[in-house]
Amino acid sequence: MRIWLDGELRDLESARISVLDHGLTVGDGVFETVKAVHGAPFALTRHLDRLTRSARSLGLPDPDHDEVRRACAAVLEADPVPLGRLRITYTGGHGPLGSDRGDQGPTLVVAVGGTSRRPDSTAAITVPWTRNERGALAGVKSTSYAENVVALARAHQHGASEALFGNTVGQLCEGTGSNVFVVLDGEIHTPPVTSGCLSGITRALVVEWVGAKETDLPLDVLRRADEVFLTSTLRDVQALHRVDDRELPGTGGPVTAEAMRIFDEQAGRDLDP
Repeated sequence: MRIWLDGELRDLESARISVLDHGLTVGDGVFETVKAVHGAPFALTRHLDRLTRSARSLGLPDPDHDEVRRACAAVLEADPVPLGRLRITYTGGHGPLGSDRGDQGPTLVVAVGGTSRRPDSTAAITVPWTRNERGALAGVKSTSYAENVVALARAHQHGASEALFGNTVGQLCEGTGSNVFVVLDGEIHTPPVTSGCLSGITRALVVEWVGAKETDLPLDVLRRADEVFLTSTLRDVQALHRVDDRELPGTGGPVTAEAMRIFDEQAGRDLDP
């Protein structure tokens, strides 16, 4: 594996950041996960725009899009994979042990690893913890991901691949690494970004291509929705066949099946929509 680190391509063994990097010590960083198909990144422009929005939310300098594009191209050329997880990490850089930042500038790391297509259908659980829709990191793709690690571990303990959060006012919000959509009376709904959810790239494309509505939804909508599906960079559109102890149609749901078809068709036409 070859890693892009601060301006150059390095072997995995020599790609090292300081133990005092703020991304390590206090989680002061942002990231993007980009799907790579046969060596080409999908929706890279949208991902770079969100990376910049996240960086600005943390008060970090804007990342250099040209450098990030060069980095992506370099690691994809060095490690060609049919389907890849392209990870862009951008941190506050070398800093003190506390929350104050240093003055050496940010750290940029880009790497790619092979992955496989997710199953068309999966299970999810709801968790008792909440997203804070008014928090400083609401809607930011931050490297401070420990909350998601804990929730996802609980999901795995219950035979599921995703955990779903409500927010502080009891509304449906998002998964640990996905956005959630519900079908009610034949119409597709998804929580608005004001719920505290991440403004997912795949989420936005589904809203545009399939016509989903952004709607404030109570968490218990999951108990009565006709169909439920998830979206994310590596899931694309993935049906849910179970939420907690409730069985759902999965890929047998006609609205979800159509959303999957439309997404695959549209995404196949344009790698940078």
